[in-house]
Amino acid sequence: MSFFTRFLTRQKNFPTATLITRHLSSATTRTTTSKLHERYTFTPPPSLSRESQNNDIPTKPNKKKPKPRYRPPSSLDPTGRKPVRSDLPFDFRFSYTESSAKVRPIGLREPKYSPFGPGRVDRAWTGVCAPAVDPKVELLEAKEEPKMEHQRKKRRAWVQGEPLSTAEKKALILQGERGKTKRQINLGRDGLTHNMLDVIHKHWKYSEVVRIKCMGVPTVDMKNVCTQLEDKTYGKVISRHGGTVILYRGRNYNPKHRPVIPLMLWKPHEPVYPRLIKTTIEGLSIEETKEMRKRGLAIPVLTKLAKNGYYSYLVPMVRDAFLASELVRIDCTGLERSDYKKIGCKLRDLVPCILVTFDKEQIVVWRGKDYKPPEDGYFVKNREWFDDYDNHLDAGVG
Repeated sequence: MSFFTRFLTRQKNFPTATLITRHLSSATTRTTTSKLHERYTFTPPPSLSRESQNNDIPTKPNKKKPKPRYRPPSSLDPTGRKPVRSDLPFDFRFSYTESSAKVRPIGLREPKYSPFGPGRVDRAWTGVCAPAVDPKVELLEAKEEPKMEHQRKKRRAWVQGEPLSTAEKKALILQGERGKTKRQINLGRDGLTHNMLDVIHKHWKYSEVVRIKCMGVPTVDMKNVCTQLEDKTYGKVISRHGGTVILYRGRNYNPKHRPVIPLMLWKPHEPVYPRLIKTTIEGLSIEETKEMRKRGLAIPVLTKLAKNGYYSYLVPMVRDAFLASELVRIDCTGLERSDYKKIGCKLRDLVPCILVTFDKEQIVVWRGKDYKPPEDGYFVKNREWFDDYDNHLDAGVG
């Protein structure tokens, strides 16, 4: 028992002993530090004190400018660019074959945003075209239009030079055939677009001729396609077989001095035009109009149009059908509604005829009360066209 009691007494007295030793050690350290402080007294100057350093020294401003935020490159950024100036003497339109300056729209579907981009062209966008002359000046069309037409004819005559001989035409046509070259431009539902002019000039950089394949709506009026190609590019159509056109650049054409053609960055919205089909046909009552529409949808189909087909035969076919029937129906199943509306508009102007309805993907046209078949042919007379040369080739080569 004595050993156990001794152990307990040791355990009880242990914390008190440790506290005493700690107190003594702390006292001795305080005395030693006080003696050293009295012997080596040193007060630091205010310049070396930490508080004065934090308060007196002003903080230097950050001279480094923050990095600008990353902006991806954009063709719409006008910084450092001057507006492109083009000397082409005609109005810039999205499509030259599918639009006409004679038909004026009744409204716009969007604000007048230029499809060339902001500040990229020195021409104002009117919502339909970018005219070559200032549209704000009054009475400008009557004065400037003959001048621009004269400039186009004069420049085209200089580029073409002397007319081609029969042997030269034959060699150029063989050069542009499908078996000789794979270079080809496809002309679709939008017709001859503005950006296509730049593509034609790029093809002319490597070859004297370019082959253009026409499909869809523009082929209804191939005469207009060939006329616009010659007028806007200053070239010459030397061959046309169906929808395939071979366009010659000219004797004096120089790719280094080709005209400046600014490109459109997007397709502008088409403006609002008057309705093609009205509630009542002119000269008929409402009941007669309804009866004619029902009768037009019930008559046999004249022809069925294929998608992206060749429709140059359509105008003479409708003219021949009007000799036997006053109503003609054309089946347009599978075509876009905008496509067969454009076809009907072209038939109205070329045949001529009166549009009855576009219901059920059909085009129904009426010849009118006093219908007289046109005496002139499909192409304009008194003009040197390439059809005679094609017939000569077919007779000699074929």
